[in-house]
Amino acid sequence: GDAYAQFILGNHYYYGSDCVKLDYEQAVYWYRKSAFQGDIRAQNMLGECYYFGNGLMQDYRQAIYWFEMAAKYKLDRAQRNLGDCYYYGLGVEQDYKEAFEWYQKSVEYDFPLAQYSLGVCYNEGHGVEKDEEKAVYWFKKSAEQDFPPAQFDLGVCYNSGLGVEQDSNKAIYWYKKAAKHNLVQAQFNLAVCYSEGVGVEKDEEKAIKWFKRAAKRGNDCAQAILGMHYYYGDNVVQSYEIAVYWLKKAAEQDNGIAQRSLGNCYVLGAGVPQDNKKAKMWHKKAKKNGEEFDKDLLKDMEKAFNS
Repeated sequence: GDAYAQFILGNHYYYGSDCVKLDYEQAVYWYRKSAFQGDIRAQNMLGECYYFGNGLMQDYRQAIYWFEMAAKYKLDRAQRNLGDCYYYGLGVEQDYKEAFEWYQKSVEYDFPLAQYSLGVCYNEGHGVEKDEEKAVYWFKKSAEQDFPPAQFDLGVCYNSGLGVEQDSNKAIYWYKKAAKHNLVQAQFNLAVCYSEGVGVEKDEEKAIKWFKRAAKRGNDCAQAILGMHYYYGDNVVQSYEIAVYWLKKAAEQDNGIAQRSLGNCYVLGAGVPQDNKKAKMWHKKAKKNGEEFDKDLLKDMEKAFNS
């Protein structure tokens, strides 16, 4: 009957551990027992189970109920979660101002997720007057506590000179931090920087390495670029089959450039059997995404294929 023990046991089931396998239903069982005894951490976690639909049916209103219970006692994570509900309009009417106020309460306890969320509000002008300098301030607070999305956005700010003096070296520094946490957009941006020599010495091998990491994690732009690298044998061992593999991955995510290039592969029979019907299909999809058929590109790909 000890509420704290119930909460800890719930955590073991929620996250999985050496002691027990992950089991959301068991986690909910123990969080509920603890929450009804007033443990605010269990109340918040029960709210998160309702929010994500882990171990029970997703119910944003129930999530808000439990977040509010814990937020009353100033639990930073619950306050931030409540802010998210208002920010995205989940279980309540969307209200950026109310979201901002909850984020502001949560940052009083130096909570990195809330610091990042506050930075987003300032960056977008949601619930508060847009202020890029304050956005950078909060991104930095969160990034210094090793929160990957904040590290990435801080890198973007330094790269673009938004709210801070433009500094490509610092942009690279923060991209690398986020990329090590497998944040896919940071991996892609880092690849672009190495490819173009922005903030670092140009290094195509490192660019390919980061494009591959981003591509494997589903980034369509990285997949399209990697596909073309393999098509032309640009800093990789040339392979039409591998080129088509990555172009298909990107094209299926509605990447217009990949759709156009994949269509060309079907025209030429490069890496796939020649098929004008499939070529037209992919060119049509590309056109819908603003990528018109390019005769010069087709000629360039044909020249590479014939050689």
